[in-house]
Amino acid sequence: MSTMAMKAQFEASADAVWGIVRDFGRPDKFIAAVQGARLEGRGVGARRILAFGDAEVIERLDAFDDKARSLTYSIVSAPLPMEGYSSTMRVREAGKARCELEWSCRFTPKGAPEADVKKIVEGVYTAGFEGIRKLVS
Repeated sequence: MSTMAMKAQFEASADAVWGIVRDFGRPDKFIAAVQGARLEGRGVGARRILAFGDAEVIERLDAFDDKARSLTYSIVSAPLPMEGYSSTMRVREAGKARCELEWSCRFTPKGAPEADVKKIVEGVYTAGFEGIRKLVS
């Protein structure tokens, strides 16, 4: 099992950033590569179907805590070289009108070296941080 985590600081309140992250059905708002998103169900157990060009990724919301500004999701189906992917996004206060978003995950590489899989995840997380930054600036 591999793990990784990335953090980004924002010149915005934790509530502002959490307001974007908490909308589980709309990662297309902050990840440009997501060309479309459809939500099935509500709350924990809901699934989002994400379109990436010709590829489709299905993710499930596994935990959600508004008070802690945290959510956990897992990949149910994806054409990616990994299995058992589970990720947590957590927003924390970091001073007046500042916050930090930590995006962490664990997965098992499948059919590709761990370093290559981590580069894929890093690319998605970096794009997400940049998209959120644009929305809150």
